[in-house]
Amino acid sequence: MKLATVTDADISQRVRRAVAAAEDRKAFELRVLNLSRVSGFTDFFVICSGTSDRQVQAIAEAIQRDLRAFGARPLHVEGQRSGSWVLLDFGAFVVHVFDQETRAFYGLENLWADAPEVTADFTS
Repeated sequence: MKLATVTDADISQRVRRAVAAAEDRKAFELRVLNLSRVSGFTDFFVICSGTSDRQVQAIAEAIQRDLRAFGARPLHVEGQRSGSWVLLDFGAFVVHVFDQETRAFYGLENLWADAPEVTADFTS
């Protein structure tokens, strides 16, 4: 079986779709970090917040649904039931959807301060 090659353009398009889906569900404090030069496990983090557990879940579900229509499925999903932090691992990028309290506690943007923010490259 031949595996499809995922290009940098495909990855960028998928990140854009994830960002758009999050924005459509009213995610806030949306950030995209480029980890390609500071990490060996992924190229991008998409980080955003919701105001409630239900909104966090809805944002994560919308991202999965929109990317599935584009032919991408997460390799791994964590936290879908709890709603305080949902992690969607798409390999070349990882989406983190937080409630405000959990996001403040973990401070991913601070942990990955060496990674440049490239949010403007992926938003409309």
